[in-house]
Amino acid sequence: MRLLRLYIGKTVLINITIALVVLLGLVSVGTFAGELGDVGEGDYHAWDAFIYVLMIVPRRIYEIFPIAVLLGSLIGLGGLASHSELIAMRAAGVSLRDIIFSALLAGVIMMVTVIIIGEFIAPNTEQYAETMRASKLSDQITLKSEHGFWARDRNTFVNIRKILPGARLQDIYIYEFSDDRQLKVASYAAFAQYRDDRWLLNNIKQSEFTPTGVISRKINRAEWRSMLDPSLLSVVVVRPTMLAAWGLYKYISFLHGNGQSATPFEVAFWSKIISPAMTLVMVFLSVPFVFGSLRSVGIGQRVFAGSVIGTVFFLMSKILNHMAVIYELNALFAASFPALVMLALAAWLFRKVH
Repeated sequence: MRLLRLYIGKTVLINITIALVVLLGLVSVGTFAGELGDVGEGDYHAWDAFIYVLMIVPRRIYEIFPIAVLLGSLIGLGGLASHSELIAMRAAGVSLRDIIFSALLAGVIMMVTVIIIGEFIAPNTEQYAETMRASKLSDQITLKSEHGFWARDRNTFVNIRKILPGARLQDIYIYEFSDDRQLKVASYAAFAQYRDDRWLLNNIKQSEFTPTGVISRKINRAEWRSMLDPSLLSVVVVRPTMLAAWGLYKYISFLHGNGQSATPFEVAFWSKIISPAMTLVMVFLSVPFVFGSLRSVGIGQRVFAGSVIGTVFFLMSKILNHMAVIYELNALFAASFPALVMLALAAWLFRKVH
């Protein structure tokens, strides 16, 4: 039985990997083709677009993994069924439970691998990719350090300590230099917001350096004429896709503590928690298909069936996630409902097979 389990698990594991690589290739090619439309703007070249697509691959793996698992399981187990290997195993006394367990074991191995990618690799690579892309497109020199976000706007250097969603900034330091690199004005603003194609600064403290001394002034509100693009700042705003589950949990607690809405981050958090479990649900779902309606059909029909189910699941997840953010739905419900639907479908199909 141990050899049979290894054989079934190996077959499923190989086909899941193949399905993941194929889907990832298709998605990456589409993304690269879309990026080519921005090539030539600023300092953004084809090589930069390729690096960008490469850096977001880990997140793509996390997103399409449940569909790849379903396709890989259908193809792997379907191949065994087409060659009557599963029937021979059943005739030899191997129970349906043992076959399911063997397939689930392969799913667990892949699930652990994808969790590692999604929690430790994807957030960092996507952050780098988005920052690189935005800085190349905007043609502005940028740096993110432990002292906040730095950017250069001609002879002006800007240090922003905190960036909030909605093009809002806190603790902004602006240093204006002359052409001979002499500091002219140093300004501090407690708060800034981008409105009507311009930046508005609030609670400003300013020091102007002149040959005769330093002139200090306080200004309640002023317009800031800057070419600093809000899209450049958006890549360093805390985004749900760029945080691991633990980071999302801490940020949700922070937002609640400050009386702010955390629905987008709650949806992302529960999606990250439930997504690995979808691996096992998809493997579980493939078994009754193989022993039932897809037992004697070709690989093309299995791929078609898996693609339809996977597409329905993907669209259902995206729609519910967006609805949860817009209409303030329960985040746990929005993230778990597609998984529960797939699990119910698998249970119903198993009942028909039995």
